This record gives sequence, C-alpha cells and structure tokens, in this order.
Amino acid sequence: MKTTYYPDVLTCLANLSNDEVFTPPNLVNEMLDMLPAELWSNPDARFLDPVCKSGVFLREMAKRLMAGLETKIPDTQERINHIFREQLFGIAITELTSLLSRRSVYCSKTANGKYSVCDAFSDEQGNIRYERMLHEWKNGKCVYCGASQEVYDRDGALETYAYNFIHTTVIAGNDPQSAEDKLTKILNMKFDVIIGNPPYQLSDGGAGASAMPIYHKFVQHAKKLNSRYLTMIIPSRWFAGGRGLDEFRNEMLHDNSIKKIVDYPISSDCFPGVEIKGGVCYFLWNRDYSGFCEIRTIKGENISVMERSLLENACNIFIRYNDAIPILHKVQNYKEKSFTDLVSSMKPFGLRTYEQGCKNSFNGCINLYANNTESFIDRKEIIQNADWIDKWKIYITRAYCAGEDFPHQILNKPILGKPNSCCTETYLLIGPFENKQFAENVLIYISTRFFRFLVLLVKNTQDAPRKVYQFVPIQDFNQEWTDEKLYKKYGLTQEEIDFIESMIRPMELGKEEE
Repeated sequence: MKTTYYPDVLTCLANLSNDEVFTPPNLVNEMLDMLPAELWSNPDARFLDPVCKSGVFLREMAKRLMAGLETKIPDTQERINHIFREQLFGIAITELTSLLSRRSVYCSKTANGKYSVCDAFSDEQGNIRYERMLHEWKNGKCVYCGASQEVYDRDGALETYAYNFIHTTVIAGNDPQSAEDKLTKILNMKFDVIIGNPPYQLSDGGAGASAMPIYHKFVQHAKKLNSRYLTMIIPSRWFAGGRGLDEFRNEMLHDNSIKKIVDYPISSDCFPGVEIKGGVCYFLWNRDYSGFCEIRTIKGENISVMERSLLENACNIFIRYNDAIPILHKVQNYKEKSFTDLVSSMKPFGLRTYEQGCKNSFNGCINLYANNTESFIDRKEIIQNADWIDKWKIYITRAYCAGEDFPHQILNKPILGKPNSCCTETYLLIGPFENKQFAENVLIYISTRFFRFLVLLVKNTQDAPRKVYQFVPIQDFNQEWTDEKLYKKYGLTQEEIDFIESMIRPMELGKEEE
C-alpha cells in the first residue's frame, strides 16, 4: 500500500533573511525539551513568544499542552479554548508574520474566523498581537532599539521594523507602557516561559551591509518580565565580541541563572542552508537557579558536553569549546606576557584603507601595503609611528573569514614587512623588530596551529582586532618555534593535540591570501 507523505509546511518556509530566520520545528522541540515536563500538564502555566514569525513555538507548545492536559480537561474543544485563550500568547514581529502565526496556531489567519480551531475569541488577533508602531527618534536614533532614523523613518506603507516587544517600556513593578491596551495586558501578565527566535540585526545606514545587532535587546527586555524560564536562539557573536555587545556579554557571563547553552559553531548545523558568521546558540535561563552552566557544543556529528562556569579565570569572554579549557589552563599556568603587547591598534601609520599610493617608486618614497597590493608613498606623509618605518615588522590583515568550515586557517597569512615600508589600516602591525631573523621567527610562530588555535578562542567573526591575540603567549623569538616544540613545552596530551589539529589546518607561508 502506497503511503502518502504530507510534509510539515513550517519545515518548507524560505527564511525572511539571514537576520530573520524561521525556526525549524525539530529545533523548537529541542528547546522545549529543556523545560520541566510538568509544565505541559499545568493548566495555569503561561507561555509567551514575543517574536512570532511562523507561530511554530506556539504551535509546538499547544501540541504538548493538548496531550498533557487531556486528563484534567477531557473535552477536546474546552481544552483547545483553554490553552489558546488562557495559556499561549504571542507578539508578532510584522503584520505579515502575525497572519502567518495565527494561521499556524489557530488554523485561521483570524482568531475568531469561521475555520479557527478556537471558538473563544471575540476579535481577529486573539492572543497573537501585532500593532504597527513607530520608532521614537532622538539624535537620529530610536531610543528603544537604536535604529537609524535615516533608514527606518519610512512612508506609512512600508514596514517600520519597530518591533512591538522592545518598543515598550518595562519597569519592575510597573505596567508596561504600550500604544495598545490588549498588547499592554499581555505584557503585564506573569509568564512561566518566554521563548523565541528574535530578529538578529538592523541596517544602520552605513556603507554596504553595515548593520548593528539587535537580538540582545530582546533578551534583556524579556528578563525584565521576570518569567520563571527564558530561552531564545541568538547569534553566538556575543561570546567574545560584536559591536555594541560588551555590556550584554558582561551581563550574560555573570548571570548564574543561565543553566544551559547549546552552541552551534557552524550555523548551518542548526539552520540548514543559513550562514550566520560566528554560529548560533540557544540558552535556558532559570530564574530560580544559581550554579554552573551545562555547555553543549554541536559541530557536525561531534557533540561535547561539560558543566562549568561561563567565565574562566582572567577571562572576559566565553570560551565556547569545552575541549579548549584544559589547554588554555596549561598555557595560562606559565604566566607569560600576552602577544597583544606586540600587536598594534587600528591604523598603525594613521593611513585609511582607501590610501592607494603610487604604482612607481620615486625619491623619498617608501613601500606601502594596501588592500593586498604593494605601492609607494612619500615618507613625509607618515605622521604616526614614523619610527617604525625603518624596522622589521609583520603585517597581517585585520579581517579574515570567520571560520564556518573546519579545520580552518583562522588568520590570513602574515607578511614580512621590510625596513622602508608602512601599511594602511587594512593591516595590523606586529613588532617592530630590530633584526630580520627575530621577525622571521615571529612569522613562523604565527603560522603554527598552536598560535592560531588560541586566536580561535576569541575570534568568532571575520574581524581580527588586537584583542583576538590575548590568549597567545610571547615566546623567546631568538629561536624558531614549531607546533611540536610548543606542544611539548606546554605538556599537551595527544588528545589535546588531536583536538587542536581537528580545528586548525596547516599554514604554508608565502603570498597572502585574497
């Protein structure tokens, strides 16, 4: 007998963008599995998805509640009405997603429509609300979300992206202030669970694809509602860096109520076909918990699990790889100076990226490294760190691929900078050094897997500023360092060596990569 396959339509949706990603049902259920099972048989438990796109979170929770409450509310229609009217609540991110969410949850784009499975609603929105809101501008930015007035002060026919959830004021002990009474009523409720997949970033009006993160604002806003449990799936960039994320990272890493983090360094392992630089993670925050966090890292078929603190000693970032912790401890036990002492800040010679120089040499010129090309510039134009010009140094590009593929190179190939040379801000400068041999030994050290592995612990986007070198120790550069010598010096086990080499591929020195 032929079996007809009916796919779940919510597994077939195309993503809105890499910033607003639909959540697959299987991933939603993995997140729901972190919650206590007794919630699904509690008729008084309340659940909120404040960032509804497809309605998949509410739909999957409804399935669990329908099964869990069967003995307490035997009548099917009565049970449906109770769950949808008294337990499940959503706030959509746009008008379109509000319609999609209601269709997924109520089986009708209007909650009180003819085909709605719930017959207890008197209005079209039901408990999945959306109200068109406007940004509140001050000095060219929205006071709630930081959106650029230049980009988002739009005609009334266009979507404002003034997301309802974060465009309200929530103050502990006070009612949320909102433009609409029913939305205010929802935000004033006490929830057992807040769960969702927020938008990730907004264009900031800068050049190209310049954008600012926004997902952290949803997490911070949700915490103000003080639910028992909070779980969201967000980009992992907050672990170590990211524009405007320092305060958020500090809050998260000092929050002992975070009970679990599930991290996907390769985003496509979580969201098939979607590339999000630095990967994605979801977490469980438990208001009544305080202790170590279970860190689960999933990379392809490899899964690593460890209970540990979110912050290691002398660290201001989160070390995402459990297997890296003992390696880092062995290195830190030597208490050596950090390689950051040798790395310049941005614009080593004060030259912007667009500085091109001349194709041909001339009297009084020096070599200029700019955008992976070599040209010439007048020495007199260098007004910053001019004393570095005549010394040996190393140039390394500040930007390089974030590392979605493994094993990865992590850093671009370094360039030996001869005396009588300078660079634009495309590069950072390492040094300067008094002699060629010393500089070459540093160059070889950078090429080791050991060196680049320690950089990987901090670098989870394509940006590689000075701080990504913070865990790398300075060596005695009167000698050449190889991986074998470094593994032996720090007493690494074969298992630890294998882990490093599974993460980092060899680097052959030579011409830099594009």
